[in-house]
Amino acid sequence: MAQDVVVIANEPEPAGVLVRLVRGAGVEPLRLGPDGPRAPVDAALVLAQWPLTRSTEALANRAGAGLVLVCAGDPGPGVWGDAVRLGAETVAVLPDAEAWLATRIGRAVRSVGRAPVVAVVGGCGGAGATTLATALALTAARRDLAVTLLDLDPLGGGVDLVFGAEGAGGLRWQDLRNAPGRLPPGAVRSTAPSVCGVSLLTWDRSDRTSVPARAVEAALDSAAEDGDLVVADLPRHVDDAARVVLAAARRVFVVVPADVRAAAAAVRVAAGLDAVAADLAVVVRGPAPSGLSAEADADALGLPLAGHLKPEQGLAAALDRGDVPPLRPRGPLATLSARLLAAVLAA
Repeated sequence: MAQDVVVIANEPEPAGVLVRLVRGAGVEPLRLGPDGPRAPVDAALVLAQWPLTRSTEALANRAGAGLVLVCAGDPGPGVWGDAVRLGAETVAVLPDAEAWLATRIGRAVRSVGRAPVVAVVGGCGGAGATTLATALALTAARRDLAVTLLDLDPLGGGVDLVFGAEGAGGLRWQDLRNAPGRLPPGAVRSTAPSVCGVSLLTWDRSDRTSVPARAVEAALDSAAEDGDLVVADLPRHVDDAARVVLAAARRVFVVVPADVRAAAAAVRVAAGLDAVAADLAVVVRGPAPSGLSAEADADALGLPLAGHLKPEQGLAAALDRGDVPPLRPRGPLATLSARLLAAVLAA
């Protein structure tokens, strides 16, 4: 796992500024140079002084992380060509970019040890995405993992209803509309409703059905920094809030019922997700009225098949009563959730 912020600079400035900013984020920078380490480094971020020499460029390429070129004063047009050629994220010009660099370094440092994020999206209405997201969260909680379930579908029924917790007190999305850019680790898990070991961040029953992307990012960071897993139930329409989660997600599962019309609808949903998410896979939910196979469904979407969810006895009635979804140890939902969770945690 990436653990270092690498500084490649041979001159007192910007080296001094970069070292100070990295230390300000709570870690000690790894200095690379002609007299320093030469082995490949698994880094969280590389800050390299421009212009690069042949040797420092080789060091930057071996570090295997996000690269930011740093220069003092107006660098001239040549820096942008090098940035494109080296695949750099951007060029930071000091002193103006110092505040931005501090934020970027902090984000890189916080990403070390963060809980993985898994997102679930319905390929069509009523596909069962909320049920699968709930099952994944419950499966993690029953293994003593600290898990947060984020309900980001404002027009859905609400994960609190699935848990029978619609009357529970605690933090809701509407409370975060004016959230600052950052929440302390643990702020979400300690204040949101908690049922069966799962912290639920969902909606109240007001007519406010949106939350700023910055608030979603703050809540996601807080939950990921303080827990073992974050599960997100996303809407089919990719809005700014969903993009925040999709960009952070280790894996995204698209739930599709095993019928032709559902597969046709899911093709459009998957196309929208593919532009943002890094790792998409399909979960096909049976039964199949016409015998459509799970493999055929996945082929129609052009995505790998993550699993086939067979009908779960008593599940629909339990959800209608507001009971916590019954995860029978050898039942289809528990079995699939355990397998998907194992794959996410091992990735």
